[in-house]
Amino acid sequence: MTADRPILLLAGAAFAALVLLVAALGVGAAVGETAIPLDIVAKTLANRLWQAGYALEPIDEGIIWNYRLSRAIVAACCGSALALSGVILQSLLRNALADPYILGISAGASTGAVSIAILGFGAGLLTLPIGAFIGALIAFGFVSALAVRAGRGTGAIILAGVAGSQLFNALTSFIVTKAANAEQARAIMFWLLGNLSGVRWPDVGLAVPVALFGLLVCLWHARALDAFTFGTESAASLGIPVRRVYVVLIAVSAVMTASMVSMVGSIGFVGLVIPHVARMLVGVRHGLLLPASALIGAIFMIAADVLSRIIIPGQVLPIGVITALFGAPAFALILSQRRSAL
Repeated sequence: MTADRPILLLAGAAFAALVLLVAALGVGAAVGETAIPLDIVAKTLANRLWQAGYALEPIDEGIIWNYRLSRAIVAACCGSALALSGVILQSLLRNALADPYILGISAGASTGAVSIAILGFGAGLLTLPIGAFIGALIAFGFVSALAVRAGRGTGAIILAGVAGSQLFNALTSFIVTKAANAEQARAIMFWLLGNLSGVRWPDVGLAVPVALFGLLVCLWHARALDAFTFGTESAASLGIPVRRVYVVLIAVSAVMTASMVSMVGSIGFVGLVIPHVARMLVGVRHGLLLPASALIGAIFMIAADVLSRIIIPGQVLPIGVITALFGAPAFALILSQRRSAL
C-alpha cells in the first residue's frame, strides 16, 4: 500500500491538473464580448463531438465552436510552450533572466515570419512556421556567437540577447515600413504585439502537437535538466551527454517558440515569469517543474486572452499588452524576493 501511494498521488495530481485545464478552457470559451453560460459551452461540445442533438442558438454555437474554443486551445498551447521554453533556457544557461523573448528567439521568429509574409522569401515553398523557425535559429545563433565573443560570464548571454532582440526587432520594423502597405503594416504591427483574433481550428492542428511534443521531450530530459542545475561539468560527470542535450533542448525550445510566434505573434514575460512561479509552488525538480510550468502557462494565457477581450468594451487589446501588464510587476516582485537567484 505504501509503495502505491506515490502513484496515487501522481494520478491525483494529473487528474486535478486536467480538471483545471478543462475548466480554464471552458471559461475561455464562455467569457467574451457576449457572455455565454458554461452549460451552453458543454452542450455545444456534445453536439459537435458526439452529435448529441441539443437545441441551441446557431449564433451561440457558432461563436463557441468557430471562434472562442479554438482560440482558447491555441492560447493554452502557446502559454505552455513559452513556459517550457523558459524552463529549458533558464536551466541550461543557469540564468534566472533567460527566456525566448529576452534571448532574441521571439524577435528572430518574428523577423522570419514577416519575411515570408511580406517579402515572399522562399518563393511560396516556405510556410510561415518554417520561416519563423529559421528566424529563431538564426537569432539564437547570433546571440550565442555574440555571447561567446563577449565572454563566459552569466550576464553575457543576457546582454547579447538584448542586443539580438533589438537587432531583429529593428529588421522586422524595417521590413514592415519598407515593403508593406498601410493595411499590411497595421495588421503586422498588431500581430507582433500578440493577437489571437485570427486563430482557427487549423492552427489548433499545429499548436497542440507542438506543445505536447515539447512537453514530452522536456520530461524525457528532466533528469538531465536536474543535473544541469549544478553546472555542465557536474552533468557530464553524471553521464549526461551535455552537447547532445544542449542541441536537442535548444532546438525544441526554438521549434515551440517559432511555431507559437508564427500563429499569435511575439508575447513577452510568459517564458520569463511562469517558471519562477512554478518553482515557488513545486520546487526545482524538473519532473514536477515542467508539467507545473506548462499548466500554469496555459491557464495564464487563457486568462490573459479573456482579459484582452473584455477589459475595454468593444475593443480587443493585443494579448502581449496584457501579459506585460501582469508579467512585469510579477517579475519585479520575484526579483525582490529572490535576489540571490541572480
